[in-house]
Amino acid sequence: MAHRTSRLAAAAASLVLAVAVLSACAAEATGGAGPTPTSQAETTEATPIPTVTASPTPTVQADIPDDCRAILNASVLAELADVPLNDPAFGPSGLQNDGSLICVWRDPAADTTSLVTTITYVSRGPALDLLNGLADDEDFTCYTPDGGTRCEKTWENETYPVTDGRTLFWRDGILIDTQFSNLAPAGYTSAIVTSIFG
Repeated sequence: MAHRTSRLAAAAASLVLAVAVLSACAAEATGGAGPTPTSQAETTEATPIPTVTASPTPTVQADIPDDCRAILNASVLAELADVPLNDPAFGPSGLQNDGSLICVWRDPAADTTSLVTTITYVSRGPALDLLNGLADDEDFTCYTPDGGTRCEKTWENETYPVTDGRTLFWRDGILIDTQFSNLAPAGYTSAIVTSIFG
């Protein structure tokens, strides 16, 4: 009789265990209440990471200006006061058919002194390819001021005892690309950035 009682107790215990296991599975399958996470890390691991896709067109929050003088402040214009702007001897300049702006500060009588800026619409991918290439292959220094990416480099002119250089700034689909020789007014690129982006 004792043997039968122990078998009945074992069967009852097995039944209780089976019911508990099935209840747990049912709660998990139906989305019912289950165990509460004990830490923020556990909750974070279960959260899916959103997929970021690149926009096929540039995000342009500003327009390219149409006046080479209007994009500069008074102090920069004072440094360029004696330098001719957009002389026909140097080819296309001013507002172009594609919406870009070319500003050529150069005296036709000067051998090397010049400052040429081209402002164009360039989408993010090609712009970053260009800037990364300059940093990786040509030792440009790049950093991220004013909500954009700026790369720059100077070097000695091969013919004259003057400094040449190039400064590029990209933000929101607009690239400002300036090449200069013996003419680098303080705050020039920053003045253009402020004029375009505020």
